Amino acid sequence: MSDVRGIVLEKGEDGVSASLQELDRSRLPEGDVQIRVLYSTLNYKDGLVLKGQGGLVRNYPHVPGIDLVGIVEDSKAAGFAKGDRVICTGYRVGEAWWGGYATHASLKSEWLVKAPDGLSDIQAMAIGTAGFTAMQCVLAIEKHGVTPESGEVLVTGAGGGVGSVAVAILGKLGYTVTAGSGRAELADYFTDLGASSMIAREELTELAKRPLQSERFAGAVDTVGGDLLAGVLTAMKYKGVVAACGLAGGPKLPTTVIPFIIRGVTLAGIDSVMAPESERAEVWSRLATDLPLEKLDATTSVVGLEQVMGMADAILGGQVRGRTVVDVNG
Repeated sequence: MSDVRGIVLEKGEDGVSASLQELDRSRLPEGDVQIRVLYSTLNYKDGLVLKGQGGLVRNYPHVPGIDLVGIVEDSKAAGFAKGDRVICTGYRVGEAWWGGYATHASLKSEWLVKAPDGLSDIQAMAIGTAGFTAMQCVLAIEKHGVTPESGEVLVTGAGGGVGSVAVAILGKLGYTVTAGSGRAELADYFTDLGASSMIAREELTELAKRPLQSERFAGAVDTVGGDLLAGVLTAMKYKGVVAACGLAGGPKLPTTVIPFIIRGVTLAGIDSVMAPESERAEVWSRLATDLPLEKLDATTSVVGLEQVMGMADAILGGQVRGRTVVDVNG
């Protein structure tokens, strides 16, 4: 019986193709929790998977979708019962394991958290991996001693999913936030999220031409990497902290050690994929209290499975604003 509907990626001589298919539930991977999926999301990594880029998927056919929220239908795990509302982000679901772009999923219980009270299903996925990562970045900045009184905090790639959520959280916490972006038309959007000012992507990249610039930023959330991150490092204040979580601008970092040994700058790496359970609990707890949900709602759009298949180029090209939630039943 074909009772699962989802996006299936297949690899042929002409590369990777995506199509909506009806599947037998027996084809799902063997997990100890069976979930009726309600919503997923569109992230940068999903774009790579949909296009067959980055070597993220090794085995085809494959169901993508790195995030999901749903209802437990059956569980062999002690911590979860039928009817529980659960969230999955990370652990290479949607890459090495069939993910959330289908009406049903079979997952391992250690990958799941119970959805926090007070968050709707759409809000949980509007947060998703992007919001989870943004909160990790904020926590890293806090734990290295950067407070609202420390000075200006920069968020690069501020128009994307991680960047938008980071701006909203930092703004609510009282930080003076500068939104870094190559999209000047989003200036009002950044102000509505909580940013005090905007700086052009090109201006940040230009900073890398010297090993040190004037001290400006007390903290930074960098979602871009590459030349832009190299520029940001030169303009950090003494004991400034950069939380780095992305590589849309490339994986190379053409910089010097000077910001680190002259100004004591910290470059904190952020990984959301394999974050331990204790960290996940802290992140979701903080998201439930420190993310202004009304601003999250304003940045969120909802699409169906058929629509999301055509959005990979847009998100990889930085043309998707805010968060895109995928209604897998729509």
